[in-house]
Amino acid sequence: MSIKNTPTLQQLAVQTLLSNQALAISALESMPTSFFPPLLKEAFDGRHMGLLKAMVAAWPFSCLPVGALMKTPDVEALQAVLDGLDMLQSQKVRPRRWKLQVLDLRNVHHDFLDVWTRTQEGAHSTETGSEKQVGRGLPRYVLRPRLKVVTDLSFSFQLKEHQTCLLQWAQQRKGSVRLCCLRMTICDLPVEIIKKVLDIFHPYYIEESELFTNQLLPFLGNFASCLGHMRNLRKFRLTRIYLGEKCAIKFLSQFSKFNCLQHFSMNGVYFSSDHMKPLFRVELLPSPCVCQLSQSDLKHLSQCQRLCHLKHLVLNGVDLSKIRPTHLRVLLENVADTLQNLELMNCRMKDSQLSALLPALSQCSQLTRVCFYDNDFSMAVLKDLLQSMANLSKLILELYPAPLECYDHQGYILVEKFTQVCPVLWDIVTAQRQPNIVAFATLICCECLMPCVYETESRLCWCWQ
Repeated sequence: MSIKNTPTLQQLAVQTLLSNQALAISALESMPTSFFPPLLKEAFDGRHMGLLKAMVAAWPFSCLPVGALMKTPDVEALQAVLDGLDMLQSQKVRPRRWKLQVLDLRNVHHDFLDVWTRTQEGAHSTETGSEKQVGRGLPRYVLRPRLKVVTDLSFSFQLKEHQTCLLQWAQQRKGSVRLCCLRMTICDLPVEIIKKVLDIFHPYYIEESELFTNQLLPFLGNFASCLGHMRNLRKFRLTRIYLGEKCAIKFLSQFSKFNCLQHFSMNGVYFSSDHMKPLFRVELLPSPCVCQLSQSDLKHLSQCQRLCHLKHLVLNGVDLSKIRPTHLRVLLENVADTLQNLELMNCRMKDSQLSALLPALSQCSQLTRVCFYDNDFSMAVLKDLLQSMANLSKLILELYPAPLECYDHQGYILVEKFTQVCPVLWDIVTAQRQPNIVAFATLICCECLMPCVYETESRLCWCWQ
């Protein structure tokens, strides 16, 4: 065995404790705190549920990010963790070193030991004073003394077994544990279950929410007040929802209460553009919704003072072919100093519309990402676009459509033409600056459903490989 692979004394001690669960549990009270994270990880991976339960109750740190260990739903492990909390809560006098305040069940897709290390670095911050100062290193929910359970919830059609387990446990302990759901996704979940969930996990703590449902009217009928209580909501996304007249009015009336809202998007959401105006008046709303926009909507966008610090403008799939570009140009001019991400994919834009935007685009000095895929631009106008953006030095991702000259009169890709013109366009970019990622792509091939893409060299669709 090489010296490199020789286990440390701590690793040997952990393995010894795992081989005798009773000994490990009895040693928790006097065990060095540095042993707890690696021992807990090994207990979880080795399915030592009794030890896992005891370690949760004896955890000597303020935060336990156990969700980092649960890469997939695990009812048995979840139940052991919750039983450990019950053991901790049931003790009238807790030993001084047992100080768990936050159980974090979120699956953060990182290694448990890395997450735990970052949590401890925040917890031992030398800063004092307000919560805001301390909160730079530690989430807000760690700052209060009451035991909290923090999670993200994603519901699709019906409750999963592990979700039922958590909700049943939480329902019975509402008075003794603070239950915080920071991110909630709901996909066609029955209204009565949603009501039960929001009764257990108070909407005040929700920071991100995504809703896929065809039951929005009954949802709002029962939970308009719940929406109003989402005072910490930062991101809100609606997908594939139809809003009728009364429903749209009731829904949009809640937006004035979302004082923390920073990102709001709607994909495949349809309602009268007359109801868009309340969205543009929302305090600090930095990005408009994605839906079908009228000329009037773009006018309101360009005049909206709340968008003066806009960083992300995503209008993918919005048909701009019949809309005069005047107001979109004004909007770009208004946010030229802050706009970082511009996505105008599949907007059916023509040469004349793009040409009208070029002076404004050239002033967007903070742009880092742009996407113009699936629009109808000629070679000449594409050259103008690339030259207009030549001085935008912060760009790291640029996605452009192949010019119209790359298609025949029936819309089929002319591969030889594609391979000829893309290097010419690439040379225009590199003549002015050293780009990061630049790509030119055709529409998807109607045969293989793949596009041809050029990034320093051509990558043809499957039909031509």
